[in-house]
Amino acid sequence: MLSWEKLCSKPLFLLQAKCFSSFLTPATIATAPESFIALCTQGRLKQAFNAHFSLIFSDPPLISHLIKACVEPGHRSIPVARQLHSIIITGGFSNLKFVSNHLVNAFIKLGSLETALKLFDKMPDKNIMSYNIVIGGYIQNAQLGPAMEVFKNMGQRNSATWNAVITGMINYEFNDQGLRLFQEMRMDGFLSDAYTLGSVLRACAGMKDLIKGKQVHCYSVRSGLELNPVVGRSTAHMYMRCGSLTEGELVIKQMPVLDIVAFNTLIAGRVQNGCPTGALDLYRMMKVSGLRPDKITFASTITSCSDLSTLGQGQQIHAEVVKTGSLSVVAVISSLISMYSRCGCLDDAMKIFEEKKGVENDLVLWSSMISAYGFHGKGKEAIELFKKMALNGIEANEVTFLSLLYACSHCGLKDEGLEYFDLMVNKYKLKPETKHYTCIVDLLGRTGRLDEAEHLIRSMPVKPDKITWKTLLSACRIHKNADMAKRIADEIIKIDPLDSASYILLSNAQASAKRWEGVLDIRKRMRGKMVKKEPGISWFELRNEVYRFSMGDKSHPRSDEIESYLNDLMDEIRSRGYVPDKGVFMHDMDLEENEYNLVHHSEKLAVAFALMSTPESVPIRIMKNLRVCDDCHVAMKYISLVRNREIVLRDSSRFHRFKNGDCSCGDFW
Repeated sequence: MLSWEKLCSKPLFLLQAKCFSSFLTPATIATAPESFIALCTQGRLKQAFNAHFSLIFSDPPLISHLIKACVEPGHRSIPVARQLHSIIITGGFSNLKFVSNHLVNAFIKLGSLETALKLFDKMPDKNIMSYNIVIGGYIQNAQLGPAMEVFKNMGQRNSATWNAVITGMINYEFNDQGLRLFQEMRMDGFLSDAYTLGSVLRACAGMKDLIKGKQVHCYSVRSGLELNPVVGRSTAHMYMRCGSLTEGELVIKQMPVLDIVAFNTLIAGRVQNGCPTGALDLYRMMKVSGLRPDKITFASTITSCSDLSTLGQGQQIHAEVVKTGSLSVVAVISSLISMYSRCGCLDDAMKIFEEKKGVENDLVLWSSMISAYGFHGKGKEAIELFKKMALNGIEANEVTFLSLLYACSHCGLKDEGLEYFDLMVNKYKLKPETKHYTCIVDLLGRTGRLDEAEHLIRSMPVKPDKITWKTLLSACRIHKNADMAKRIADEIIKIDPLDSASYILLSNAQASAKRWEGVLDIRKRMRGKMVKKEPGISWFELRNEVYRFSMGDKSHPRSDEIESYLNDLMDEIRSRGYVPDKGVFMHDMDLEENEYNLVHHSEKLAVAFALMSTPESVPIRIMKNLRVCDDCHVAMKYISLVRNREIVLRDSSRFHRFKNGDCSCGDFW
């Protein structure tokens, strides 16, 4: 009997002699195919061939089972594929399109595109499937140009051809091209399948193009695919990504089955649209329904805890992550680092980072930890971690440098920040985006180099957004440059006439310079345009319940008690040297009214409640939606001193850790 190895080198006439021998009895004909296929499925290719070679050469399409087996996970082997190729040539099967297509596809899946293309070029008779396989191979190897060249030169196409190029373009985020191809496909009369529609909807989501997304949604309804799980979830994701949370949730709720993927889509949608509380509600609902959370669920829900700074709930979900064995997933680890960092537990974030297993060299995790250091004002530690990352052979990307520049700007590390910006551009050859330039503007502005910061904005190669201008406007307030502040505020108002923050920053800059007429004029402009200041809200978590505070809010059941305690506390810190900062007032109001408003800022109310409700040795963690004002920053120093308590305050910009009358930011924020 011929063996696998011998057959690869036998002359064709010997092979033919064997094929027409009397090995095929009626019994073997009846049972051999099932046995042969079973051996192939198990990856036992040599046994399959040696036991059934006669059957194979009497029915050549069966060789496709051998080809498919050599690309299955656990049995992947290029040498075996090459042996099969030798057998196909020796057996004279090269002219069979069915067999050749399978072989080309096998080499592509095994990562040998060059061999696959050589086989494709030598095929005497190609069909649409042949071209589709090659197009898929090019796309799989990120060679979109050659894929489109083959696509354009094809004589005939089918739906699979269109679906492959459309999905490939969108998978590599060429969303515009993918949508144009989708329109051409429809004009040529071809039908899209559910997976293509899912990709097209994902493209609309990536572009945040709600109009085109709705058009594709209508097409899916006319095609009868709107209730397909892939199409339904993609439609919901599109609406949510475009800011239409209600429409997205309605699509999901109309689907016949709410599975784990549907719940994940809903939870992620709420997180993306600033509804972290609703995301956690869905998480609890999902568990009650009997579904088990997966790594995608955990990543979204931990992000919700991060946004809310609810440490207790985050710790509970962390425990579930450990129980389900999801602690080796990069997205989950990164979310945990961010959650602990944003809840004020930097040591816990570092512990998660150091205990990572199996993903030690993942760039996302290193970038997350550098970002955590920066958010806590640990600029030098962020730089040291960046250096350690480089020593481990991990190459930084744009996100890493953004985190590093942010850390430098929030710690006054001017020289270091400029050095790393230069390193990013000249050594790493990375193209800075608007956010990177904003960090440099912040760094220059905070250190008083306002003219340089303005020149950078006006000369940078990318268009500045309102955040870039507001960064400089904030620096103008810090350095009491009212004239520049007015000029910069005008730039912001051109971009967004209703941006309340720019009016407030300009008003504060004018107030700092005691230009009260200018302050009154700004308030008049705000009223005329119906621009309202975003209310300051602070919150504090106690026994897994979140308590929110805002100025003038009397809804808390212990409101009178809190106000009494706060008044006594303010009297106490006044006796130790605290003086209210009048520079934060919107206009020159009566002194008594000013002081009342200052006393009742949301973070002061939250701190008073926290001091009343927690043991003396427990640190207090307060979160605020806006930047902490100068007066509250000073007051927190005195409160930490007179009460001998550590107070951790997270505002919209960074963390402040008050202890013994000092702040970790060094008054640089």
